[in-house]
Amino acid sequence: MEQNLDFGIHQVVTFFTIDGKPYGLTTTHINTFLVMAVLTIFALIVRAKVKNFKTIPDTKFQIIIEFLVDTIYNFTSSTMGEKNRKFGAFYGPMFLFILLCNLTGLIGLRPPTADIATTFALSLTTFFMIHYFGLRSKGANYLKGFLEPIPLLLPLNIIGELANPISLSFRLFGNILGGTIIMGLYYAMMPWWAQLGLPSILHSYFDVFAGALQTLIFVMLSMTFVSSAMEE
Repeated sequence: MEQNLDFGIHQVVTFFTIDGKPYGLTTTHINTFLVMAVLTIFALIVRAKVKNFKTIPDTKFQIIIEFLVDTIYNFTSSTMGEKNRKFGAFYGPMFLFILLCNLTGLIGLRPPTADIATTFALSLTTFFMIHYFGLRSKGANYLKGFLEPIPLLLPLNIIGELANPISLSFRLFGNILGGTIIMGLYYAMMPWWAQLGLPSILHSYFDVFAGALQTLIFVMLSMTFVSSAMEE
């Protein structure tokens, strides 16, 4: 059992070593590249077929793609407002990327989102978008917002802004890593006959349901933070 209880991130390829510590590609990098490859191949297929799309869809593939795109943009409009509908072009791919990362546990891989580095990088994207679009939309008035309701609260307002990416990253990381650990414990503790059938139910919850839910929460909160920063 102890040999199976390994939830660490392993070095796959070492490029160089500094003070005895290896640096290179880890399981997180490899699995992230796999997810990116799948999404890239999917995008290339859509790009190749989109030129044959018709005004009235006549293939299942076109119907699925149009449904996916409409769903993404409608969700963006309902969350950020109709004027910010264009953000669907960014948050749609982000949603698909995080979702696929969360679902890699279904094929026995360690989800990249079970690594705090991955989730923190995603949340930093949101952090910089918040302040970039806030400044772009409001100008100097955006910075004045940090002095409200009174200038004395400036330190607390700054801490609150810094807490956003941290809370976003830890929420996604904690839920996905928790599911990974629970499934690892189950496989390590149970006999072989208990690993037939029942794990599919557990995977349905921890990988599919929780993975999709945490993806939705992360993207929705990101949209909300960015749109709030842009509000007059």
